[in-house]
Amino acid sequence: MTENPSGAPRLTPRTRTRALLPWTLLAAGAVLGGLLGGAYGTFKPPTYTASSYVIAVPTEKSDPASALGFAQAYGRVATQLAVLGDAQALAGVSVSTLRKSVRTATSPDAPMVAVSATSPRRDRAAAMANAVARSLTLHANDTKNSTHVELLEFSRAVKPAQPSSASAKVTGLVGASAGGLLGGLVLLVRPRRRTEDPAPAASVPGPAVAADAHGQL
Repeated sequence: MTENPSGAPRLTPRTRTRALLPWTLLAAGAVLGGLLGGAYGTFKPPTYTASSYVIAVPTEKSDPASALGFAQAYGRVATQLAVLGDAQALAGVSVSTLRKSVRTATSPDAPMVAVSATSPRRDRAAAMANAVARSLTLHANDTKNSTHVELLEFSRAVKPAQPSSASAKVTGLVGASAGGLLGGLVLLVRPRRRTEDPAPAASVPGPAVAADAHGQL
């Protein structure tokens, strides 16, 4: 008979299967998430982003601090209806498309406004960014006599060479991470099997006290 001197429980095929099941779920979730993420990045049409820059310049009756403050204000009004309404003819798209596709950004240190537009077409992205930047410049300069700040074109948008959307490799890695995380959450919330109660230990009969006493008499 084979003995187990260490007293450790033996791993049966059923025990090995239970031990490998959590790792299998994690691996399956990561692989499935990676495949779905890679497919999304492969078949989703790429998008392109183009940016145009305008700069606020103080006149003789103003100072750089005022130009910086007006640049912040112009960045907020660049996506308003008045500016986009005049830009739609130059961009060749509707106001609703401009509102969804155009974003602005300003710097706390420089009196500059960045106008960025995103589109599946490279030429349209550049056209929308330039149209909104030009419209903003015209609106700002209509009031330069009262604001004492002039808005000038700093850099025109050009057709982007590379898409700004994530590649299939990046979306695949993100999907794999999300799939592995989801598999781990499933393992945490799954119902656990109740531990079986250990079998009671066999009782060892005590010494026959009565028989020993009888023998001594």
